[in-house]
Amino acid sequence: MAADAGSSSLQLPCVFSPKSRQYLALCAQDGRLRIWNTDSKTLHQEYVPSAHLSATCICIAWGPCRTVKDGPQRKKRKSEAVQVEENADLLAMGTAAGSVLIYSTAKGALHCTLDGGHSGGVNCVQWHPQDSILYSGSDDTNIIEWDLQTGKARSKWKADRAAVTSLSVSPDGKLLLSAGQIIKMWDLVTKEVYRMFTGHSTAVTTLCFATTRPPDSNGLYFLSGAAHERLLSVWQVREDGKDKNSVVSFTLTDEPQHIDLVTSNSKEEAVRLAVVCKDGQLHLFEHFLNGPCKKPLSALCTVQMSDTKDSPVPIPLLAAALRADTRTVQLAYGNHLQPVMEKLEINTAERHICLTRDVQTSLSLSMETTVSKVKTPIVNAKSRVLVPGLPGHQAPVKGTSQGSEKRKKDTDTKEMSIAERLGEIDLSTFSTEKGAPKGTASLQTDNFAVLLVQGLESNDANILNKVFQTRKEMVIKKTVARLPLPAVLPLVEEITKRLQGHPFTAVLMVRWLKAVLMHHTSYLASLPDLVTQLGVLYHMIESRVKMFHKLTKLHGKLYLLMSQVATSDSSNTATDVDHTAKLVYEEESSDEDEASGDEALPDDEDSDNWEEEEVMEEEQADEEDDDPDIRRDSKANGEEDMERGNESEEE
Repeated sequence: MAADAGSSSLQLPCVFSPKSRQYLALCAQDGRLRIWNTDSKTLHQEYVPSAHLSATCICIAWGPCRTVKDGPQRKKRKSEAVQVEENADLLAMGTAAGSVLIYSTAKGALHCTLDGGHSGGVNCVQWHPQDSILYSGSDDTNIIEWDLQTGKARSKWKADRAAVTSLSVSPDGKLLLSAGQIIKMWDLVTKEVYRMFTGHSTAVTTLCFATTRPPDSNGLYFLSGAAHERLLSVWQVREDGKDKNSVVSFTLTDEPQHIDLVTSNSKEEAVRLAVVCKDGQLHLFEHFLNGPCKKPLSALCTVQMSDTKDSPVPIPLLAAALRADTRTVQLAYGNHLQPVMEKLEINTAERHICLTRDVQTSLSLSMETTVSKVKTPIVNAKSRVLVPGLPGHQAPVKGTSQGSEKRKKDTDTKEMSIAERLGEIDLSTFSTEKGAPKGTASLQTDNFAVLLVQGLESNDANILNKVFQTRKEMVIKKTVARLPLPAVLPLVEEITKRLQGHPFTAVLMVRWLKAVLMHHTSYLASLPDLVTQLGVLYHMIESRVKMFHKLTKLHGKLYLLMSQVATSDSSNTATDVDHTAKLVYEEESSDEDEASGDEALPDDEDSDNWEEEEVMEEEQADEEDDDPDIRRDSKANGEEDMERGNESEEE
C-alpha cells in the first residue's frame, strides 16, 4: 500500500506503484507526469496535461491492481508482460484547478477527467480497494465519491470547516478517514461520522490504516502526520469510544513527506513502516500494535545518502517502498526531473547508515545529452552570460592559444576605434542628407541595436550615452525589439543603474524600461533567478512611488480647497455688483398722480401694493403737515369726492 506523498503544494508528489513496485510516478516542477520503470531504470511514459502550468498536479494515487479480464479494451504493452495476470494501471491526479485526471498506463493516455465537483484545489485522492470508486478531498471542505464507470459524482458531503488535506480508505472498504486539523472517521454506507480524533495543531498531511482488523475488536489502528511536526501519531479505534489521545508516537527528524507500510493482520504480526522526511532521510520502524505506549519510539534504522566529493553534500531521498522481503527496500533519490532508482538490502542491526553515491556526474551528463544540445559559448571576463545555451547569443569567443592572442593584438592596432566608426556614421548621414540641417542626423535602427549590444558588452559609457539620448519612441521600440535575448538582462541592469542618477536621465530611461517590458516580459519571466536580478529595480520603483499616493491625496485636498475659495470669491463679487434698487420714488409726482392713483386702484390688489401705498400715504401726510396749502386742497378734494359719492348713491 503506497501512501500519498502529502498535500502541500511545495512537496512534489512521488509514489511507487502497489504490489510489484514496478513503476514510479512523479510530477516534477514543469507540471509533467513521468512514469519510470524501476526494473530497467528508464522513462516508461511521459504525459503533459493540457493545463500543466495553470492547473498543476498536487497529489497522485495509484489504483488497485487489475487483471486483464477487467479491462478488455486496454492493450497491454511488452513492459507489462512480466505481470500479465495483475498489474497497476490507473493513476489518479488531483490538480489545483479542482479537477481529477485519471491516467491509464496500459493505454499510455488519459482515461477520463472528473471535473465540475470541486470549487477549490484537490489536495488528496484515494481509491476504494475493491470497487471502481475514487474519493477526493479539496480546499472547498468537501469530499466527493466518484464513480469511474460513469465518470460522475455519486455523493458529495461537507467534511470539515477547513480544507480537507488527507484521506485514507480502510482495507475492507467500509471506513474513510478524512482530516483537516480534526481527524474524522466516516461510515461509507451512511456517510455519517463514526469517530473524531483531535490532537494536531496544524493541517494533517498523512493518513494511513495500519491494521486490517474490524473496528469493534479494539484492534483497528491508523497513523497520522501533520505539517511542521516531527513525529507520527498512532491512534486506536476502541470499542468503548475512549480514544481521545494517540497511543503510540514515532519520532522523526523532520516533517513526514512519504509513507509506506506493510499492514498487520493480527496482534502477533508487527507493522513495518518506512518514512521519508522532508530533510531527505529515511526512517524504518517495526512495532507490534497491541495497546498504548508512553515512550515515543525511535527509528529502528535511519538511512542517509551523500555524494562522493571531498566535502560531501547530502542527496535527498524522494520515496521508499518496502518489498516482500523484510530487508529489501526500493529507493528513489536525487532530482524529480531524473530520479535514480535502486533496490537495496538494509541491515537493520545498524542504527545509522550513510550511503555514498556518485549521482551528480551521471545526472549532469544525462541531462546535457537529453535536454539541451546547444553548446555554451566561451566569453571574455567582462561580459556576463546569464542563461547559457540560449539561441541567438552573440558573445565574442575568446581564443585559447597564445598565437591567437598575439594575432588579436596585431589586429587591434589596425582596426578602427568605436569613436572613429561613430564619426564615419555621422559623416555618412550628412552626405546622404545634403539639405538636412546639422542636428537632424541620426543613426539607423539596426546600428542602434548593434551599438547597444557593443556598449553593454564592453561597458563603454560613451556608446551607451549616444544610444540612450534618443527620444523617438519608434526608434526605442525597434531597437529593443531587435536586441538578442542574452543582452536583455544587462540592458535592464544598466537602465536600473541610470534610473538611480539624475532625474533628467531617469525620464529618458523610463522610456527604455517601458519598451523592454513590452517586448521581453515573456523572456524575463522564464529566468530562474528573476527575483534576485530585478530586486534592485523593484525596490527603487517602490521607493520612488511610495510618496505618490500621499501626494495624490494632498493634490486632491488642495484642489478641493482652491475650488471652494474660487466659488466664495465669485459669490462675493456678485453681491457687490448688484446695487440697483427694487423700488424708486420720485418727489416730483403731482396731485394728479395721487388722485389718479386713488381712483385707479383695483379691487383685488395684492398685499405688496398695499404696503407700498401705505408708505406713500405716510410720506404725503408728512408733506401736508409741512405745507398748509396742500392740506386745504386735500380737504376740498375730499368734500368733492363725498359729493360725487352721494350723487352716485341717489342715482
